[in-house]
Amino acid sequence: MGSHARPNRIHRTGARIATVALFGAALPITAGGLAEAATPSTAYSADENGRQSGAVTTAAHQNQGALDTKDQSAPKIRADHAFLLDARDGSQEREMWAGAKADESVSMASTTKIMTALVVLKHPEWLDRQIAVKQEYRDYVQEVGASTADLQTGDKLTVKQLLHAMLIPSGADAARALADNFGSGDTEDARIADFVNQMNAEAQQLGMAGTHFDSYDGISNGDNRSTARDLAKLGQRAMLQPVFADVVKNKQFKTEAPAANGNTRYYTWDNTNELLSSYDGALGIKTGSGPEAGYAVVFAAERDNRTLVGAILGTDKSRFEDATKMLDWGFAN
Repeated sequence: MGSHARPNRIHRTGARIATVALFGAALPITAGGLAEAATPSTAYSADENGRQSGAVTTAAHQNQGALDTKDQSAPKIRADHAFLLDARDGSQEREMWAGAKADESVSMASTTKIMTALVVLKHPEWLDRQIAVKQEYRDYVQEVGASTADLQTGDKLTVKQLLHAMLIPSGADAARALADNFGSGDTEDARIADFVNQMNAEAQQLGMAGTHFDSYDGISNGDNRSTARDLAKLGQRAMLQPVFADVVKNKQFKTEAPAANGNTRYYTWDNTNELLSSYDGALGIKTGSGPEAGYAVVFAAERDNRTLVGAILGTDKSRFEDATKMLDWGFAN
C-alpha cells in the first residue's frame, strides 16, 4: 500500500484525439454487465510445435496438441500471435484455437489498459470520486506521442468517466490520471511505480505467466509484454466486471465534467474498436498499436447464448479482418 492509503490520493489530487467542447448535451453514464455461459466446444491448435523457445505452454494445451493440429477447419488468418476461447462461467474458459505463436511474449501496446482498468475496479467504491486533471498528464501525452482523450487541465472527472476516457479513445492521459491516483507514494513517479506493481501482482494471481507490465498505458519502458493466450484470458476476466463490460461496448460516449473555469466541459469519445460497428454481436474489448507492437486487438462477441473472447498481437491492419474470421469460425464450431 505504501506510505499513504489510496483513498487519500483520490482526495489529494484534485493516436485518436477526442472531441472536447464547452457546449452541447451530455449523456448519462450507465452501468451494466455481462457474464454469459457458453457451451463446451472442441479445441484446435494451429501448430503444436510452432512456439519459439522460452514460450509459456499450458499443460492443457500440450495434451490437446497432437490431435488438434490435424483439424483442417481452423480459421485461416494472417496473425500467428492469436488465441480464441469459449467463455463458460465465472473464472472458467475453454480453449478453442491457438495460433502458432499464441504463447510467445511480445509487446502488447494499449491492450495494457485492460489490466489498468481491472486494478482500478478492485475499488468499486471509488468510481464516483472526482480526480482533477493535472497539466502533467497532458504534458506526458505530448512528450511520448500517445493516444489521448484530450482531457483539459483543471477539469474534474470521476473515476468512472476516466475509465471511459481510457478504454474508448484509448486515452493515455486518463490512464496516467488513474495510475497516479490509485498508486501509493509521495511522488507521482512513486505512485505510478506502485500501480504498475499492482498490475504485475494481479497478472501473477491470474496465472498470466507470459505477461509482464512496466507501463500502465502500453508505452513500454523495455519490458511490457504479453501473449495472445494471456490477453484473451485477461479479456474474459475483465468482461465479467459489469462496469468494464458496460464501458467497452460503447461505439461513442458523451459526458460532461466541471471545468477549471467553473463552466461545464462536454467530452465526446469515439471507440477505436471497429468491430463494434462491423461485427454482429461484438461486445468490445480493446485495441492497441505502436511502432514496436504493430497492431493488436482483444475482442469479444456474443451469439446464441455463447460468448467468445480472443486476442491478436503483433500483426498488421488486418487485425479486425482476422478477428472476424476467428469469431465466425468459433461460432460455427
